[in-house]
Amino acid sequence: MKQPGVDHYFFHYRVAICRGRGRDAVGWHPAVCCLMAARWRRAGNSTQRSETLLDGAGLHSCRGRGRVLRAAIRAGRLRRFSGVDLGHEFFSQDVPHVHNSDITDCLYHAHDQTTAQIPMIKHALPTWQPSAWAKTLTGSGDWQLALHDDIVTVTIDGAAIATAVEDVATVAVTGGLFWSQIELQVGERVSRLRGIRSKEAAAFEHAFTTSRQSLQLRQLTTEFDTAARQATLWLNSFTTALTEHRQTKGWITTEFDTDWAARKAAVGFSHLLDNKTLHYHIAAQTGNVADTIAHWSEDVQDVTARENLNHLERETDECREFFDNVESSPLTPEQTRAVICFDNRMLVVASAGSGKTSTMVAKAGYALHRNLISADKILMLAFNSAAAKQLQQRTRDRLTPLGLDADKVVARTFHAFGLEVIGQATGKKPSLAPWLEGGKDIEQLGLIVDRLRATDVMFRSEWDFFRAVLARDYPDDDGEKAGASEGFQTLQGVPVRSPAERIIADWLFFNGVDYIYETRYEIETADAEHGHYRPDFYYPDINAYHEHWAIDADGSSPFEGYLDDVAWKRKLHRTNGTTLLETTRGELYGGTALTALAKQLTKRGISLQPDPDRLAVGQKPVENALLLGTFRTFLIHAKSNCLTDEQLTARLAELAHGPVRYRDASFLRLFAAIRREWDGKLAADDCIDFEDMLTLSAQHLENGDWDSPYDLVMVDEFQDASYARARLARALVATPGRFLFAVGDDWQSINRFAGADVSVMTDFETWFGPSETMRLERTFRFPQSIADVSSAFVMQNPVQIAKSVVSSTAEYAPPVEIMTVEADTVVAAAIRHRLTTLHARVASGAVPSALGRKLSVLVLGRYRHQSSYLDGCKHLADLLDISFTTIHASKGGEADYIVMPGLVSGKWGFPSTIPNDPVLRLAMPAAEEFPKAEERRLFYVALTRARRSVLLVTIDKRESRFVMELVRDQSVLRTNAIGEELHSIVCPRCGRGFMLERTSKRGPFLGCRRYPRCKATLSIDGSPSVPVVKPVVGYRKPFTPYRRNR
Repeated sequence: MKQPGVDHYFFHYRVAICRGRGRDAVGWHPAVCCLMAARWRRAGNSTQRSETLLDGAGLHSCRGRGRVLRAAIRAGRLRRFSGVDLGHEFFSQDVPHVHNSDITDCLYHAHDQTTAQIPMIKHALPTWQPSAWAKTLTGSGDWQLALHDDIVTVTIDGAAIATAVEDVATVAVTGGLFWSQIELQVGERVSRLRGIRSKEAAAFEHAFTTSRQSLQLRQLTTEFDTAARQATLWLNSFTTALTEHRQTKGWITTEFDTDWAARKAAVGFSHLLDNKTLHYHIAAQTGNVADTIAHWSEDVQDVTARENLNHLERETDECREFFDNVESSPLTPEQTRAVICFDNRMLVVASAGSGKTSTMVAKAGYALHRNLISADKILMLAFNSAAAKQLQQRTRDRLTPLGLDADKVVARTFHAFGLEVIGQATGKKPSLAPWLEGGKDIEQLGLIVDRLRATDVMFRSEWDFFRAVLARDYPDDDGEKAGASEGFQTLQGVPVRSPAERIIADWLFFNGVDYIYETRYEIETADAEHGHYRPDFYYPDINAYHEHWAIDADGSSPFEGYLDDVAWKRKLHRTNGTTLLETTRGELYGGTALTALAKQLTKRGISLQPDPDRLAVGQKPVENALLLGTFRTFLIHAKSNCLTDEQLTARLAELAHGPVRYRDASFLRLFAAIRREWDGKLAADDCIDFEDMLTLSAQHLENGDWDSPYDLVMVDEFQDASYARARLARALVATPGRFLFAVGDDWQSINRFAGADVSVMTDFETWFGPSETMRLERTFRFPQSIADVSSAFVMQNPVQIAKSVVSSTAEYAPPVEIMTVEADTVVAAAIRHRLTTLHARVASGAVPSALGRKLSVLVLGRYRHQSSYLDGCKHLADLLDISFTTIHASKGGEADYIVMPGLVSGKWGFPSTIPNDPVLRLAMPAAEEFPKAEERRLFYVALTRARRSVLLVTIDKRESRFVMELVRDQSVLRTNAIGEELHSIVCPRCGRGFMLERTSKRGPFLGCRRYPRCKATLSIDGSPSVPVVKPVVGYRKPFTPYRRNR
């Protein structure tokens, strides 16, 4: 039987056989017939038939001989064009009982001989031409069309044009009543051949299509065979390289994957394997090519992943003694995997208390133990000197007893290491400016500002105005701030209707200009359509009025009809001959309005007398020290993030709008002058600052000024990495063959104020490229109950990297408790009472003591002033080690019991509502979209310092939103000062108050404590969580822009 699909590719291939045309196929080469007859005889057929085959090479009409020859030709072409040895299929089909093993050579030789002798065959080439009648009746002319060896020859009136089949763009056959037309297009030339019988036209079209398909098939098989050789070579090389890498380096790295995957893609073999046209050719492959085909579909990454899994299992067994002894306790399976995995870029997402430092030390030890990297090529980077010293000492203490060369492992802070890089790259180690610590940096900044004020009139004017007027926070646009309907307080104590008017009023006050806000116009204007007109400002010294129009730079106004009001007022002043000064919101926010106003006032006789110390009645000017602190913080962020003045201006255009933009633009002009002086002072003193240590060292590495000797770079507390630190780390491992091992917990990223950018960790691959991410999810610090509460709380922010924290430590009740007291004045007494109770229980043995030490109690404050809550607790020191620190400072620490006061709402509450100066957003990392994201992480840090239990302290009716969330979502225990459990159903409507039992005419019910502001109620008849009154949304009259009376 024929192979499926063979008809399509080969049976219709017509060359050198003129059957069906009524001609004898004579003149075949004798060698062909001899070969065929010899094979026939060898196959056991009759001598008579084989002799007949040899009869004078005439063949005549012997059907059997014709079938044999045609089978040979077909089989030969199949072998030539597809590479598949299916010749016996055709041969046995045409001539039964022939053994396949005996015919292969005959088929090949038959093909070679017949194709070689085609030019000698009489009348062998198929041709097409118009019939005599067609020439007469259609006037088609004398033409002939031939197809041979992928060449189409068109002969018209004796002139022949030969064209390769592949160069023919289209062949179109148009049928007619008696005759058809063949149209061939080659490039822009079109040949129209009329007067051919429809059957012959169809035969030509079919022959042409078959020829083109055969040509394409030959090209594909040639391409396949070439690619197959290259693919086999790639596979052999890949296998060799994989074996060598595994034997010498162990872990198959991402760099190895990427390199070999790119080489594989360059071979261009995959798309050929998917080509259905090559199905039989592919199926016929043997030997190395068949092996290559069998393995080609497997991704490089899948192969190396399997190898790495096997390597992990082997190393876990072979290095079991090392993993059990490198730390005081055997490494967990998670830690072991993180240590063995030696990919080029590794991020270890570690839970609080999961042994990050142990993992780093073990990683360094493993590299030495397996001779992967020498000790002097290992660098550990920490964020402060205490952490760096701890890493250095811990490495020596744990690795030296194992006989490893730990003394040469280097542990540094980022800043200290940056200083070394600059020294090595430049040949001169710079000095740190002596006036950067102990508050002296603010003093130096003050000296710079004083010098600029003394030497630059424009700077002095802008600085004084900014401090007195603009340094305060402004809402984003007119009327959008809460309470805007009550007005915006000015320095003079007069409320005005918009932030823009406040800027103008304060500028007038700052310059000593006497003005009256919204006094009555001197001429009566009230009529049936207009009220009495009150211009925005009146200047009595020059008898002039001033209108500030709410018109933006593009001419837009706040509401329909506003421009009609403007036109009416202008006409009113012209008619009555009164003076009108004008400014617009667009001019004010664009920075030109006050300059123009100053010219107009001066022109009319008012002398401007700027005085930043003029006594203010309303809002006070910002203190000079506070303003200097803002500029210093901005300078730190701008230099750390490598932001130029031009980039800051671009960010201003993107982020700031309205009065904030005007204010921030003034800030940036002042900052540019201050930064120039700051950097000039550093250069004059031949010093650098902390930010230069990081940015300059990264620049030297990126520019190739210094070649780092470190192959393994490990970074601790990676969640606190800033742009500058991330840039330095990236530059250190930019050379192929180097390794970055970053360990951190994005749930504990709490130092954005110091430049930390949590996105460096959450978007690790964006910064450092393809990487391996592993997790340390087992904590050795706190029980599972604290793990569950804290994890659920912090993961409310979907951007945080998901972890499933697991603990095996003992439980202590209650793990998390909320103590509610009546007022702030009793917080210290309530804490003292609880600690006294704990002391008594420890003394009685009701609470287990710590082995070999006192139980530790750590009071954590959101603010430093909360340390006063510890007053009166010294008498408990015999059994309890009680101390205070801020939550920020506690990171990395732990205690048996955590007490956290100050969980209240308001200015000094938690989460904090004390705003940073809004201008800082121009230089700091991008703000997170999730509300209070960093405050939430800070709260998580506080919860996870506890080994046993956490006591959260709040004040009745002032509970923090975090407290309400814990009670509502996690049913955290809520008690009073003496430990009695309180009723704790959070209002389902407002979410800000607890439901209290009340009584009405219809009986008892639960009502929101915030009544009448919240009127939500719940039933208490067995279904306390089902509202019986639909929540009513509170109503507040919306602010509408003030519209002047006409």
